[in-house]
Amino acid sequence: MTTIRLAVRDWDYFTPLALGDIKPQGFTLEVHRVATLVGDLANSRDYEAAEISFSRYAQSRARGEDPVLALPHFLMRGFRQRCIITTEHSPLVSLDQLKGKKIGVTGWQDSGNTWTRALLREAGVDIDSAYWFAGRLTADHPVEDRLAGFGRPGRIETAPGERPLIELLRAGELDAIFTPFMPQGFFLKGSGLRQLQTDFRQAEREYFDRVSYIPGHHLLAFKHEIASAHPDIVTELSELIDQSARMWQAKREKYADTTPWLLDDLRRTAQDLPASWNDNGFDANKEMIAAFCKELFEQGITPPCLTPAMLFPAVTRGALK
Repeated sequence: MTTIRLAVRDWDYFTPLALGDIKPQGFTLEVHRVATLVGDLANSRDYEAAEISFSRYAQSRARGEDPVLALPHFLMRGFRQRCIITTEHSPLVSLDQLKGKKIGVTGWQDSGNTWTRALLREAGVDIDSAYWFAGRLTADHPVEDRLAGFGRPGRIETAPGERPLIELLRAGELDAIFTPFMPQGFFLKGSGLRQLQTDFRQAEREYFDRVSYIPGHHLLAFKHEIASAHPDIVTELSELIDQSARMWQAKREKYADTTPWLLDDLRRTAQDLPASWNDNGFDANKEMIAAFCKELFEQGITPPCLTPAMLFPAVTRGALK
């Protein structure tokens, strides 16, 4: 029996699948939780399928490469207004105020930071209207290349002395930071940090009302040899993950006492967003995929402006759902 070793971040909705409440038919699934995404699934000896970066996959397609079979199944999606942070006493409260400011980013080509720069472009702050510094968020994160060849002296540079972005922000050497995950202690009283937009939830609701989607960041992908030999596994695993997410959502609503106000968040989400907000598949996400392709092009990350069909040819030609 074929075994699929799947590398994914520690998303809670995988719990039913990981614990065996939902089981595949005809193949064995091993869910491997990883702290960082698999960088080269095509040549991995450890995994047959994985959660991969939407941006990096798009860049490979733009170069004419076809390293893996990726599906328009978004294992991670999320609003980005919440991901812009500043200091507690900063006068900055709106995106347009970032014009001419110094902004730290945890990775230039990252899917999330691409979406966040799209928010600024919408607010009239393009790349050349600010100063950008790429680096590690805190001292606990590794020093590594976070520009990936997209640096421009005087405009897009490495953080001075490779100092952590949070340290630079607290010292007043940065005005804001783009980060997918909040630093440890961010939510505590006295942290000295906050989201740039004080009512970021309302900003995110207004954004959804404008675009009708929540940005996607990470995709489900398979090695080509697995997809070619077992196309049924590709489809079934995607459906199993969706099933696991639905089961976990039902369990959340029942066992909502893990945090005091989770129930209220579930209620507000159900009332403020359509039931389809997290649907996967090409048709359900075509508009969002096209918007991401446009941003990658406008921001100079992919020289050709890709189309959704160019990103997911196997789906569009009917080989997969």
